[in-house]
Amino acid sequence: MGAGASAGVEKALSVAKELLGDKLLKGEEEIEVEKAFEGKKAIALYFSAHWCPPCRGFTPKLAEFYKADLQGKGLEIVFISSDRDEAGFKDYYKDMPWLALPFSARDKKAALSKKYKVQGIPALIIINPEDGSLITADGRSAVMKDPKGDKLPWIPPTFKESLGEKFLKVKGDDFEEVGIDAIKGKTLGLYFSAHWCPPCRGFTPKLAEWYAGVKKELGDKFEVIFCSGDKDEAAMKSYFKEQAGNGGDWLCLPFDAKDNLDPHFEIQGIPTFLIVDPDGKVINKGGRSLVSNSATAAEFPWTPPPIADVEAPEGIEETPSLILFLDNCPKEAQKSILDTITPIAAEYAKAAEPELLFFSSTSSGSISAQIRGMCSIESAGQSFKKDSSPDEGGPPKLTRSISSERPTIVLMDIPDNGGFYVGKMAKELDGSGVKQFIQDYKDKKLERKQLSSNN
Repeated sequence: MGAGASAGVEKALSVAKELLGDKLLKGEEEIEVEKAFEGKKAIALYFSAHWCPPCRGFTPKLAEFYKADLQGKGLEIVFISSDRDEAGFKDYYKDMPWLALPFSARDKKAALSKKYKVQGIPALIIINPEDGSLITADGRSAVMKDPKGDKLPWIPPTFKESLGEKFLKVKGDDFEEVGIDAIKGKTLGLYFSAHWCPPCRGFTPKLAEWYAGVKKELGDKFEVIFCSGDKDEAAMKSYFKEQAGNGGDWLCLPFDAKDNLDPHFEIQGIPTFLIVDPDGKVINKGGRSLVSNSATAAEFPWTPPPIADVEAPEGIEETPSLILFLDNCPKEAQKSILDTITPIAAEYAKAAEPELLFFSSTSSGSISAQIRGMCSIESAGQSFKKDSSPDEGGPPKLTRSISSERPTIVLMDIPDNGGFYVGKMAKELDGSGVKQFIQDYKDKKLERKQLSSNN
């Protein structure tokens, strides 16, 4: 074995131990974890539980495919249990032909769920055995479409491959086909919707009106593509015409390509409206909020602010999120605090996948109230004083102290099985309290509280 190959093996073993620990189960026996990765094209982390009906339906099919073809073609599966006790785990695992993470390794299970953003079960996460990087989070679909593993390790198509090169456009009472030049170099709004979906039908006219307004100013800089979830081509085309009639004179993926982008962007529900750059990089996941907030062409390409409104909490379920509860602060105090914290949030926002998101609650709303209730936070009264000696010629300034209770900050870590942490801003309101709170969270010095059971 050459030095390069040896180094690659050592790296794979190191990754395996970091992700899964030293030992795995193979039936009732323990084996060294490196045997799980040795000579494999891909590793599938199978998050499942006996109490979950969809899991019980999928597991026998996966076992059949694994024994017939997938194992022989280089796939290893590791069962990551969400069962409620070890007896349930053992009863479920006894009929599985692959490996399992020991039930006692709950810390590893939680870390894996967080790392690969597992939100529900069954989930089949396909990873690269060399470095643990994600290949696809939608392993279930990959396996069901290719049960013999001919395309193993199921590397997803690129954005451009999924998008294709042909689109439909309404022309009078009919349709015309246009090519890739229709979107070349443009920022895109991807609209995942279907006529049978009541929330979609309610949102579509608003989107069409908003599009018509910004399109006048942006011209060839921006285009929307309808990605249909309709059940047949006639329904898709009827709905597409309806969109055009409301002012949404945009493009549409052909019916045979209508679902191509769903797995690429991990679309979980509709209506979903994403803003992406010409290469498919997501600019804004919360496109619906752009419409509801009447975002203007002057704000194009609508990059989210470092501190987003908690009433549109995009990403909060997948990424640890810090929330500033400023509801009871005067407007000038809110601005002062947000101006101070924004540079801190902006540093995190620079990353392709930020490790921490920031939100603020500046007025009462349904999401704000829901989070307060989940975290048992009361809406406490606060009072701010004006500086008695403002700068010459300037407006009165707020003091850097609060006479009663300081604003509450909450760090919700939903990927960590619904953990959360509560703190207060420093009296000086200079950002030091927020910085220290984040550092204490990273150093595991904060008291962890639990939202609810999260499997």
